[in-house]
Amino acid sequence: MVVGEITEERDLVVIGGGPGGYHAAIRANQLGLSVTLVEKEELGGVCLNKGCIPSKLMTHFAKRYKAIEHDRNMGLDISAVSINLSRLQEYKKNLTSGLKKGVESLCKANKIEILKGTAMFLSEDRIGIENGHQYSIYRFKKAIIATGSTTRPSPHFPNNDSRCLDSASIFELKELPEELIVEGSGYIELEVAMSFQALGSKVTLILNSELDFDQTMTKELFRVLKKNKVKVLKGYSLKEMKHEGSSLKAQYSSDGGETILVEGSHYFSVGKQVPNIEELGIDRLKLEQNEEGFLIVNEQCQTSLPHIYAIGDVTGGKILATKAIKQGKVAAEAIAGFASEYNEFFLPAIVHTIPAIASVGLTEEQAKDRYEIMTSVYPLGGNGFAQLTGEKEGVVKVIMDRQSDVLLGLHMMGSSAVELISSSIIGLEMGGRDEDFTFPFYPHPSINESLLEAVEALKGKAIHLPPSKQREIAKV
Repeated sequence: MVVGEITEERDLVVIGGGPGGYHAAIRANQLGLSVTLVEKEELGGVCLNKGCIPSKLMTHFAKRYKAIEHDRNMGLDISAVSINLSRLQEYKKNLTSGLKKGVESLCKANKIEILKGTAMFLSEDRIGIENGHQYSIYRFKKAIIATGSTTRPSPHFPNNDSRCLDSASIFELKELPEELIVEGSGYIELEVAMSFQALGSKVTLILNSELDFDQTMTKELFRVLKKNKVKVLKGYSLKEMKHEGSSLKAQYSSDGGETILVEGSHYFSVGKQVPNIEELGIDRLKLEQNEEGFLIVNEQCQTSLPHIYAIGDVTGGKILATKAIKQGKVAAEAIAGFASEYNEFFLPAIVHTIPAIASVGLTEEQAKDRYEIMTSVYPLGGNGFAQLTGEKEGVVKVIMDRQSDVLLGLHMMGSSAVELISSSIIGLEMGGRDEDFTFPFYPHPSINESLLEAVEALKGKAIHLPPSKQREIAKV
């Protein structure tokens, strides 16, 4: 085909079929728009095929393995248990295949036109799509860029060393690392460190920056890591990585100039996240970008060209599927003429460690700068259902404005934290006060009661916490 020979017309083109892209496409169709979705690889994007689903499968697998000891104590006569990562890989393959077919079916049911290929902007209202030897040109009225991001590996990686792992290859292993060095302070690094430790690897965790949690969650996390014999080193940066025989030798230096040598059989680092924009041809559009190359958008997810929107990883900030999904719906609704707006003030932080961490709203440090606050911390060890299940590790922390009784932040580490945080998000979104959390019924027995008692403890009303302890934690 001669380039430019035929130009087809489209109303809305969504570039990228990851969680943000396909949610945007389906929501736009629900609102009466005709949608064309362009994906160069697999529907579901990195999240479904290489990221969110594979990583959470590993954390779930590790959690189930770790729970076997408690199951034995309860009376389940379990014979010798072995870890078969090859079988896990086959399970993952079937799982992601089924989920991908589900996305394809949803797009088909919503009459989404799916085009396979690499999209490139030719002008402000035209794109070219290349798929092998085929090349087509489309003129569009609106476009949504949902191309995601890619991790750029550490420059210190030895070339072509299969034991230096990134956020995709770590979840493709068929053998358990004997000694795993994990470098980074993000949620994936924490999940990897705790999952592989639970499965039997000896883990060294190198934190290259401060953890982005409330101070109480950070303290509890370090306690759990220490209890599980994960060696933690803080304030070091990688200088050199060498491959010597069966070992990897990583040299780190601290801010104060101290040098240490860490040895392991495998090394894991997420690396630096960069936007997938190189093939888009956005230089022709002169879209506004930040210093790291991510696209700058407003509350409706519009770029500097109002008819072109961008969502998800490609907009920078927090690299989360949760964010991409919400932005995708906002962009579709804005294009359809609705007054939709993206605001991530109550975007939860979720980490599938063992136990999990879930937070929403302000940390104590942030709240102190703006309010006169009260805080309470309730240990999960005081919860009957946590005792029953053997999942006693963790705490629930609540932060409240002393003047208005409005809750400002809720932070949890423990069993069911990820599921439990949803009610907290709704409560904070609605400007809930402590009485709005203590008035409703809570199932008994359940982990839910830990949230109730944490809120009750703000005013000395928690039942399963000594009075002196409640008075102490209510003073800030």
